[in-house]
Amino acid sequence: MSTGGHYGAIGFAAWLALMAMAGTAAAAQCGNSAAGFEAWKKEFAGEASARGTGSRAISALMAASYSTATISADRGQKSFRLSLDQFMAKRGGSVIASRGKALKRSNAALFASIEQRYGVPPGPLLAIWGMETGFGNVKGNQRLVSAVATLAYDCRRSDFFTEQLYAALTLIDHGRLSPDERSSMHGEIGQTQFMPKNVLNYGQGNLDSAAGALTSTANFLKAHGWQAGAGYQPGEANFGAIEAWNAASVYQRAIAIIGHQIDGG
Repeated sequence: MSTGGHYGAIGFAAWLALMAMAGTAAAAQCGNSAAGFEAWKKEFAGEASARGTGSRAISALMAASYSTATISADRGQKSFRLSLDQFMAKRGGSVIASRGKALKRSNAALFASIEQRYGVPPGPLLAIWGMETGFGNVKGNQRLVSAVATLAYDCRRSDFFTEQLYAALTLIDHGRLSPDERSSMHGEIGQTQFMPKNVLNYGQGNLDSAAGALTSTANFLKAHGWQAGAGYQPGEANFGAIEAWNAASVYQRAIAIIGHQIDGG
């Protein structure tokens, strides 16, 4: 979609209305530097408005800034290229397993309730929780809309993050996220680091609380084929649900190993 980049005297709000009436369908053009971000943001806002996004979310989008920190983090995910042993050592797999066993005992009622409802045992949930945020000890300091908008604009994975940005705007419109919501580098939020689309589809309660995050994670796994009582090691029925959680093979195998250790394997 191209508007020529000129809005004249009609003002941005009026331009948004014109874009909505036109029912624009073409996608805003991605870019590989900060130079085109502001123009892209205006085009994307017009497209979002045409799709029914409300003024609260549009305002949050227009306040977004290009995040060089997010781009740097996106280009520097080197740990996923480590061997399994190296990855486990770098992420502190043995510490996560030990702490996970203690948390399993101290939160027995919560984990029993989750397993009864979703069929997911404590091990993989605790492994994910520990791996993602050190059991809730890591807090994101990025502005979520800026992080996700930057990656939606960036050409590397524009399609994936465009979906995440629309989800974030929907959550803001519905009052489930603040326009100033803080996140990790790629827009992950909560104690198990849900992306906005997963918050929209699987979020249960407050993801900044242990109960909300763990329940939401179990809901995600069940929705991706988790079968109560089946195994979750590579080649077993539930490993596919773990694969859906994160695309990195080394991460998937680490979750299966740590979860097995926590569950008494």
